[in-house]
Amino acid sequence: MPVSTQTQLTAGVPQLLFEGTFLRNSAGTRPFDVTPDGQRFVMIKSGNAVDDTNAIIVVQHWFEELKRLVPPK
Repeated sequence: MPVSTQTQLTAGVPQLLFEGTFLRNSAGTRPFDVTPDGQRFVMIKSGNAVDDTNAIIVVQHWFEELKRLVPPK
């Protein structure tokens, strides 16, 4: 929702930002973050067709892949 902090805190009408099924907070964790520039959210999407509750996925060299996909500005 839009928020104004001029002379007093004023909250506007809530608006839907995202559609879909995303992981919710659990055990004190936050399954989302905001990019440093404040322009995007990073979230964990849930609802996979495969039951992977007992699976462990190991990603090697993920930082290099991240740099390739999102080059620094």
